[in-house]
Amino acid sequence: MPPSLTQLENAHLSLTVADLGAEMQSLRLADGRELLWNGDAAHWSGRAPVLFPIVGRAPEDRIAVGDFAADMAQHGFARRSVFELEESGPDLCRHVLRDNAATRAVYPFGFALSLTHRLDGAAVEVCAEVRNCDARDMPFGFGFHPAFRWPLPRCEGDPHEVVLDNGAEPDRACLEDGLLTPTREASPFDKGRIGITPGMFDDGALVFPRGAGTGLRYGVAGGAQLLFRFDNLPNLALWSKPGAPFLCIEPWHGMAAEVGGSPQIAERPFSLVLGAGDVARFGWRAEVRL
Repeated sequence: MPPSLTQLENAHLSLTVADLGAEMQSLRLADGRELLWNGDAAHWSGRAPVLFPIVGRAPEDRIAVGDFAADMAQHGFARRSVFELEESGPDLCRHVLRDNAATRAVYPFGFALSLTHRLDGAAVEVCAEVRNCDARDMPFGFGFHPAFRWPLPRCEGDPHEVVLDNGAEPDRACLEDGLLTPTREASPFDKGRIGITPGMFDDGALVFPRGAGTGLRYGVAGGAQLLFRFDNLPNLALWSKPGAPFLCIEPWHGMAAEVGGSPQIAERPFSLVLGAGDVARFGWRAEVRL
């Protein structure tokens, strides 16, 4: 493997993680079938970016922390930052991003963001830890943005769906130029179930601020599925580029700024404020059943 990539493997799965963004590059079954989107730039060059210190857009792509203000692109800078590989074994690796001159120019805090990827049988686990290394409170948002093949391998032609474990019908939030509006639409879920169909993302992501619960399954009813569990991630989005063969399943703790709202990170919906020396943890797990 090139030095910028780390590979994990067990009897069921193989996983490749890049130093750039601590981003998954591949998740394959033992027989070689790929589950993760391949990052084809003709549609979307991401694969599984990590969102920090904001989720979604800021007003005019500009954030503020108290009197400090800076430009910041959608979803923050972690996905474009090089992490340091601090631990690696056959089925686990841990990457860390620490504040540096470039991050402090746009986000004036000392921090450590660690991402741990682990294979556990036929499941992949991704855990994040945000540590405030500063002497003052640190506001931030955090999210995961993994993209999986749609259709799943050997499921071409089969209808795919997302089913919430809690059977809920959460309201959909509306976005305007990437910012959150006060409008809420009736849920597209029916007793926790939504079919994944062409055209459903023509108007953008389906964003559910509340009520989606802590788990879901994605795949074919009675067939191939990925079973997800989320930890400390109360928001959910589903997204794909129109016409692209992938589905992003995005659990977040933080959302886009509001239309007409403040650029202050602390005032964004679902932002967290971490005390000096404190740690926040987030994670997701997906079990493969094919």
